[in-house]
Amino acid sequence: MGRAMGRFSWARPSDKAYVLVWLAWLVLLTLQVIDSWVYQLPWIIYLGRVIPLLIFLPGMCKDNLRSYIWLCFVSLLYFIALVERLFAQPDNVLSLLGMVAVLTLFIASMMFVRWRARENNASAEAEFGVK
Repeated sequence: MGRAMGRFSWARPSDKAYVLVWLAWLVLLTLQVIDSWVYQLPWIIYLGRVIPLLIFLPGMCKDNLRSYIWLCFVSLLYFIALVERLFAQPDNVLSLLGMVAVLTLFIASMMFVRWRARENNASAEAEFGVK
């Protein structure tokens, strides 16, 4: 993953958010695969559920903040689909887990971008002496 282990510190909130983003992303991706398998969905629908998450993988690995911002927007599409499914099937465990994963992904991505941008600005100010 994009971060060098020497730069990783549990003291920084951005690093905690970074770990949460990756965990939520993996859970959501896994749930999409399991859900497609359980409901025997055609391959084209399976790809339509998995590819939007995989598109952001290269940017996430490079620690590109724009990728995380767009991941927030795309996670809202999963949120809409899961809300609809939860209204139709309130007892569905996959939908409940998916909702938790989507909410965690959205909030952690949003906070990661915010905190990481502040860190980048602070380090640029310290390095170049400009505000």
